[in-house]
Amino acid sequence: MTEEEARGWIAAKFGETLCAQVGAFLDMVRAENAQQNLIAPSTIDALWLRHALDSAQLVDHAGSGARDWLDVGTGGGFPGMVVAILFDGEVTMVEPRRRRALFLNECVEKLGLSGATVRASRVEQVEGRYDVISARAVASVEKLLHAAAHCARSDTRWVLPRGRIEPEQLQMLRRDRGWVFHVKQSLTSADSSILLVERKS
Repeated sequence: MTEEEARGWIAAKFGETLCAQVGAFLDMVRAENAQQNLIAPSTIDALWLRHALDSAQLVDHAGSGARDWLDVGTGGGFPGMVVAILFDGEVTMVEPRRRRALFLNECVEKLGLSGATVRASRVEQVEGRYDVISARAVASVEKLLHAAAHCARSDTRWVLPRGRIEPEQLQMLRRDRGWVFHVKQSLTSADSSILLVERKS
């Protein structure tokens, strides 16, 4: 998929107005990346595909009725900021690195995202419970489920973009009988996947 196709997917799915907001945020990331390393320099020329679409596709997996979303370790804004633009609900972004959190707050203000909140802390310090919890390349799945467990309800859906998930890794995760794990193929790469995790009812 090309950059133009990735942008087109977001525009077709969410409308041109929201897509333009995503584009404005990507411009902020591009400018700020010269000041602090938000994303790998090698991905600057693939912002729409590697970062925007990779984040936007997660909204489809939120589940019907989801109203609040927690993004753990938002970093340079992915997926949290893109989700905050596209998701019809409240989004809380948790980023312990203060400089990055300040950047995210500036973006929230500039884009007028009234439903978005940035917490400059570790997830262990976050209060409240959420319908959806996401984290992109943060810790191991097991460590994340433990660290953010207090933020989950019994029916919370965890939406976790990952790289390739090998069958042995999935089998190991499924040894924990309290959880249900599903793997979805990412739109951005054949070597990427989205892990959906829910408590067994």
